[in-house]
Amino acid sequence: MTVDGDACCAMGRCAATEPDLFDQDPATGTVVLLDPTPSSPELHASARLCADLCPCGAITVSEH
Repeated sequence: MTVDGDACCAMGRCAATEPDLFDQDPATGTVVLLDPTPSSPELHASARLCADLCPCGAITVSEH
């Protein structure tokens, strides 16, 4: 999983939806990736949901 901080529009949906994977930079509000390789199927599914919810397309989840 990767995040594009330049594309992030700081809405915070990812951090609100899955705080184990995402946070927000306190200065800019942009996404901070806490765990680039979620190990459990539940976290991986949550990461995909966050990518779908991101209005700016800043989150990319690989299926590998």
